[in-house]
Amino acid sequence: MQKASKRKNSSDMVKFGWLSPVIGNQWSDFQPIVIKQCELILPEVAPHFDSVWIADHFYGFDAPSDPFLEAWTTLTWVAAKFPNLDLCHHVLGHGYRPPALTAKMASTLQVLSGNRFTLGIGAGWREEEYLAYGYEFPKPSIRFKQLEEVVEICRLMWSNLDPSYEGNYFRIDHASAPPLPDVPPKVCIGAAGEKIGLPLAAKLGDGWNTTWRGKLESYRRKRDIVLENIEKWDRRRSDVEFCLTIERALPADDTDSQEFLEFLNTLVTEGVDHFVLDFGNPDHADDALRFIEEVMDPLRKSYNEITS
Repeated sequence: MQKASKRKNSSDMVKFGWLSPVIGNQWSDFQPIVIKQCELILPEVAPHFDSVWIADHFYGFDAPSDPFLEAWTTLTWVAAKFPNLDLCHHVLGHGYRPPALTAKMASTLQVLSGNRFTLGIGAGWREEEYLAYGYEFPKPSIRFKQLEEVVEICRLMWSNLDPSYEGNYFRIDHASAPPLPDVPPKVCIGAAGEKIGLPLAAKLGDGWNTTWRGKLESYRRKRDIVLENIEKWDRRRSDVEFCLTIERALPADDTDSQEFLEFLNTLVTEGVDHFVLDFGNPDHADDALRFIEEVMDPLRKSYNEITS
């Protein structure tokens, strides 16, 4: 078998996603940041981006009293405001909702959004949040086995009018969920664990998302595990979109922009297909427009020249 290439497809455009924080904290006057961004920033920058991403938690990280909007409700609200953007969660904890309900909600948003939705989902990690809401939090190996069943149930319910399923952890019995979407949602697996999570993303995912942790060697190691398992499951590199989340402030000047451009260009050569960018809480759209002009557009242009 031919070795899987680092990039999904040499003819594909590099994509850019905007991760809009649903948290409110002391730096946002305890107002959910996504509300301000949807009013003041995204109307100006959304035409230049490919996707918008929303996190899935129930309360804040600095204090449980910090506002934190629910993910499905918020993403649906954003979907109505910005009809040109693809939609994804970053990422759903599968244990927060029953699998059949997740499948039904996903198919509904896919229909309402005109086939723009990707189910971003993972095994979950924030134990205190699970326990606070009365949800079970089994060990990682079990959570990932459960995640595999969740994805299987979702895909079955998106394509079958009378689906039943009997797994080791979940079951459905004639769980009809009309209307079926014309185009089933893609599934993006959020994972960083090298023993279980990354192999599962390669096996099941239409996309794989992980977060940049500051070391290129770490990303390369995780990427190579995914590539090896893509081959193992007799899949093609083009079957899986590699998404990388980066938490970094917007550039404030030309020097910042050049450094950001060189950084992203390196990651493109290492196989990243889709950047998911968390800029925090910018005050206005000016720096985001600078980023588009001085980073996004040059990167897209240079990559097009290479691949044309």
